[in-house]
Amino acid sequence: MRKKRGISPVIATVIIVAIAITVAIAVGLWITGIIGTFTRFERLEITSAYAEKGKGTAEETIFTIYMVVNNTGSASATINEIFINGKPHDAAGAEASDFIGKTIDPGGGIGGKITLSTDKIKYISGQTVEIVLHTASGKDYPKSVLLP
Repeated sequence: MRKKRGISPVIATVIIVAIAITVAIAVGLWITGIIGTFTRFERLEITSAYAEKGKGTAEETIFTIYMVVNNTGSASATINEIFINGKPHDAAGAEASDFIGKTIDPGGGIGGKITLSTDKIKYISGQTVEIVLHTASGKDYPKSVLLP
C-alpha cells in the first residue's frame, strides 16, 4: 500500500489565513478609495473683505470691495455667481470678473475685487452690503461688508 501524504493541517490553516488577510487588505483599500471619492466636499472661507470708496462721474460713486477667498475643503469649488443684497451681480450694478467662473482648488485661494457702481442701484456710505458667493455645487457663502 502507498502512503499518501498531504499538507499538514497547520500549514493549510496558515495558508488560508494569509489569503484571507490579503483579500481583506485589498477590499479595505478599495473601499477607502470609494469612500474618499464620495466624501469630498468644498468649503469656502472669506478670510478678508473690506470696501473702499472711489469717485466716478459727477453723479456716480464707486465702491470697491476687496476679498480673499480660501477653499478649506477637499474638493475644488467653482464660483458661478455673486449675489449682492439678494440680486445677481450684474443686476446689482457690480463688476466681479475676478471671481465669476474661477475655480479654487483644495487648499488654494484667490483674491480680487468687486466694483459697485451707483448707476443702477443707490449705494451710500454707511450701508451694509451682503455679498453671497454661489458655487456650481449649489452652496452659498455669505459675507457682510460695510461701505465706508
